[in-house]
Amino acid sequence: MSTRPSKRSASIKSKIDILILAGIFCCAFCGCRQRYDQKEAELYISDSERQWAASVATGDVTVIQRILADDFVGVDPKGDLYDKAKMISETADAPKSFASNRLNEVKIRFYGDTAIAQGNESWARRNGERGRFVWTDTWLRRNGLWQIAAAEDLIAPEPTASPAP
Repeated sequence: MSTRPSKRSASIKSKIDILILAGIFCCAFCGCRQRYDQKEAELYISDSERQWAASVATGDVTVIQRILADDFVGVDPKGDLYDKAKMISETADAPKSFASNRLNEVKIRFYGDTAIAQGNESWARRNGERGRFVWTDTWLRRNGLWQIAAAEDLIAPEPTASPAP
């Protein structure tokens, strides 16, 4: 009795190996992507943006830790760069200055595993000053997880109500 594989089983194994290699080649070079539910992703991003806005007044850093990528870089309203660690630190201290902050609107557009979120939020400081943050956040989907890789923030005055005709 021989323990060597028959020519037929060796041929089948060879064909399986070729199919596996072809599949790996296709995914590596053809841009195959893991699919996701866009509506679910949009809900996650908008909820996360709402939670980030609220954290300015609550000091809740858990949302920042979850949604900002480790390599995150933001541009603040003064044009200075900040990273995830600085955002966590500033969020913890923000309730000393901010009485409230709420998301007004957000628009999200998807480009494969990238989403651009643009929106604004209204804030009130403890000293009575009011204003808005107007921003753009760049979300990336990495290893099945959506996180913000970049952000740019502006400060704008609250819109005034237009007089009735």
